[in-house]
Amino acid sequence: MPLHKSAEKRLRQASRKNARNRARKKELKVLLKDMQKLIDAKAQNSEVEAAYRSAVQKLDRLGVKNYIHANKASRKKAQLTRIFNNYTKAV
Repeated sequence: MPLHKSAEKRLRQASRKNARNRARKKELKVLLKDMQKLIDAKAQNSEVEAAYRSAVQKLDRLGVKNYIHANKASRKKAQLTRIFNNYTKAV
C-alpha cells in the first residue's frame, strides 16, 4: 500500500485509467467478434459493411488516442479490409 498522499492519488488515477483502457479494448474485441459472427452466418453485405465500418472507426479512434499502438491499429484495419473484401467477392 502507498505510504504517501501522492502515491495514494497515483494509485487511484492508475486504477481509473486501467478500467477505462480495458473497457475501450473490450469494445473493440466485441466489434471484431460481431463482424466475424456476421461473416460466419453469411449475413447480407450491408450488415457486414456496417460492422466493418464501426470496427474501423473504433480502430482509428483507439490508435489516435494511444489506447493501442498506431501500427497495431493500421495492421488490424488491413486485416479487416482483406477479410471484408474477400467476403463481398464470395457473396
